[in-house]
Amino acid sequence: MMCLSLLRTDIARYKALKPKMNTVYLLLTTQGLWAISQYRFNHWVHTSVRIPGVRHLLRALGTVWYKLTQILAGIDLPKETRVGKGLYIGHFGGIVINRRAILGDYVTLNQGVTIGISGRGEQRGAPVLGDKVFMGPGAVALGKITIGNNVAIGANAVVTKDLPDNAVAGGIPARVLNLNGADDYIVL
Repeated sequence: MMCLSLLRTDIARYKALKPKMNTVYLLLTTQGLWAISQYRFNHWVHTSVRIPGVRHLLRALGTVWYKLTQILAGIDLPKETRVGKGLYIGHFGGIVINRRAILGDYVTLNQGVTIGISGRGEQRGAPVLGDKVFMGPGAVALGKITIGNNVAIGANAVVTKDLPDNAVAGGIPARVLNLNGADDYIVL
C-alpha cells in the first residue's frame, strides 16, 4: 500500500529531529503526525478504494478522523490535496491548506501557515510548492503561483507571486531576499 510507504517517510522526518523518541509515542503525541496520518488514509480511500460498500464505510470513518484532527490539532489538510513524501508539520495549530494545493516532497510547515486559493478568472487557483520548501510561522502562499524547489519562506511572509528555485523570501508582499535556499531549514 503506497499510503503506508509515504507515511513511513513522513515519520522518518520526525524521527530525524527526535531520534530517541519511540515511533508509537510520536504518533500519539505529535499533532502534525495526526494530520498527516489522517490525510494519507483519506487520500488513499479517495484515490484508490473502489469497492462501493467498503469505500463508503472508510469514507465515513475518514471524515470523522478528519474533523477530529481539525478540532484537536488545528490543522486542515483535505484529502484532495496532493502531498509528496516526507511532509513535516512542526507545530500545533492554525494550518490551513486548500484542497487544490500541491505540495512537493519534504515540505516543512510551521504553525499558522496558510496555503490558499485566490485570484479571478484564469488567475484563480492554489499554489504549487516544489520539493524541500520551508514555510516559517504565519507564512501565507495565495493564488495560482509556483514556489520552486529548495525555497525558504520567512515568518509572516505573504507570497502572491512565483518564487524561483533556491529563493529565500520574506516580507509583505514577499520578495526574494537571496538565493541561499532552504538547506539549513530542512532536516531529512
